Amino acid sequence: MNLLLAEDDALLSDALSAQLREAGFQVEHAPNGAVAEYLLLKQPYDLAVLDLGLPMVDGLTVLRRVRAAKPGLPVLVLTALDSLDDRVAGLNAGADDYLTKPFDFPELEARLRALLRRSKPVSSASEMGPLSFDRDTRRATLRSEPLELSPREWMLLDLLLTQREKVVTKEQINQVWATDRAGGASEGGAGGNNAIEVYIHRLRRKLEGSGLVIRTVRGLGYLLEAEAVVA
Repeated sequence: MNLLLAEDDALLSDALSAQLREAGFQVEHAPNGAVAEYLLLKQPYDLAVLDLGLPMVDGLTVLRRVRAAKPGLPVLVLTALDSLDDRVAGLNAGADDYLTKPFDFPELEARLRALLRRSKPVSSASEMGPLSFDRDTRRATLRSEPLELSPREWMLLDLLLTQREKVVTKEQINQVWATDRAGGASEGGAGGNNAIEVYIHRLRRKLEGSGLVIRTVRGLGYLLEAEAVVA
C-alpha cells in the first residue's frame, strides 16, 4: 500500500510516517504543495494524505489538479481547518474523507483502510465493443487488428476509456499529458486546446467504422460512447 503524505510540519510528518510504516504502509513524504503535486502526478500511489495548509502550492489547488488527472485516487484531507466551510471546500475539491487536527492515529488508520476498501482499482485491460486496450503491455487492437497510437493518442484514449461514462474535460487531458513531458515533447511540444482538438480528430479517424465515437459535449469536453444504431 503506497501512500503519499503531504505535510509541512516536520515533527508531525516524521511521527505519522513512522506510525503508518508500522501499520504496513509504504510512505513517501512531500513537505510542500509543489512536491506533492509533482509526485502524485508522476507516481502510482494507492492513496494520499493531504494537508490543506501546504507552502508553495496550497492543498486545495493540489487536490483539484490531482483529482482532474487521477479521478480514482483516494485522498484523505488532514488539516487544522475545521470550519464547515473548510470541510465543504475540501470535499467539493475532490477529497474522499476529511479529518481535522488534533486526531488519534487509530482513527486515521481506520479511515485510510476504509478508503482502500471502497476504492476500485482500474483493470489493466479495458474493452469497449471491438476495441481492446491493455495498459500493461501498451497494446491496443481494433477488431483484433493492432491500433497504432502515438504517446499522446494513447494517453488520451486511456483517459476516455477510464472515464467512459463521464465527460472528459480539456483540463483533465492537459493534466494527463503533463505527466509525460518527454512523450509530449516528441510529438511537438505543449498541449493546449488546439492540440487537444487535433488529437481528438486523429483518434476519431482511427475509430471510424468501429461503432465507437468520441462525442463533443459543447462547453464541457468529450465522451467516448457506442454509436447509436438506427433501426
